[in-house]
Formats: sequence, structure tokens, C-alpha cells
Amino acid sequence: MTPRVGIIMGSKSDWPVMKEAADFLEAMEIPFEIHIVSAHRTPDRMAEYAKGAHTRGIRVIIAGAGGAAHLPGMTASYTHLPVIGVPVRSSNSIDGWDSILSILQMPNGIPVATVALNAAKNAGILAASIVSASDEKLAEKLIKFKAELAEKVLESATELDNLPYTYRR
Repeated sequence: MTPRVGIIMGSKSDWPVMKEAADFLEAMEIPFEIHIVSAHRTPDRMAEYAKGAHTRGIRVIIAGAGGAAHLPGMTASYTHLPVIGVPVRSSNSIDGWDSILSILQMPNGIPVATVALNAAKNAGILAASIVSASDEKLAEKLIKFKAELAEKVLESATELDNLPYTYRR
């Protein structure tokens, strides 16, 4: 199967966070590839990956990075594909804020969609949504997924509604 989503990260230490994107894509049966591509330590590898991703069938790239977090933005500068940045709270991070702001504050012309700190699952969901624009079967899976989320919330609401408090509104 041809991968539709590329998951890249700056180092192996990002994998525990980025695995959540892979797990979601796997559950949705979306083919993907995973690579370690550092914007700072292997810039040529990063550029080659970004420039050639579309030729391999990739439709969207999820890029996770901590610290200075240049990987998502630099990847976006080398490709026309949508890039989703996942800020990762890393050992050299300033509580994750450096990563968030590095990914979020891209200049006009080089957009990067940004999810919350360590929110690789949301990146996987967003990537699936992008791919589903041209895949009706996948769109149906996402509609079902979101309906299940709504059902869980309604079940929780019902549980709270049935608590035996006398003085609640």
C-alpha cells in the first residue's frame, strides 16, 4: 500500500508522543510512513524527504519536534503538501513553549497547521481529515469516530444527571 501520510520527527525521543498519530492512522487503516529527520542535524535528509514526499503518494506530513522545533516549518518550506506540526515537550524544552511558538509563528506564505503540545493524536485526526477529502470510505470512518466521541460525552452527561444530589439545579 502506498503511504498517504508521512510522520517525521527530529529524534527517537519524540516517538512516545508521535506514536499516538501512528496509532490513530493505523486504526483508520490509513497507510503511513515514519522517519527520523532532523532539521538541524540532517538538513539535507529533511529537504530531500520534503521535496520528494508527494512523488511517493504522501498527501500530508505530520512533523513532531521539541526545543527550537524547526522541523515542521522547514519541511513546509520545501513542499507544497500540508504540514501539521506537533510541538513536543522535550528534555531541552522550556516547558514546551519554545516548541509551540516555533511551530505556531510561521511567516506568511509558509503555513504549518499546529496542534497542542504533545497532541500527536490530534495531528493524526487532522491528517485523516485532509486525506478523507478525496476518500469517501475514510470520510465515513471519521464521521463514525466523531459520532462515537459525541456518544461518550452524552453517556458521561447522563451519569452526572443521575447523581443523587438534592440541592443542584
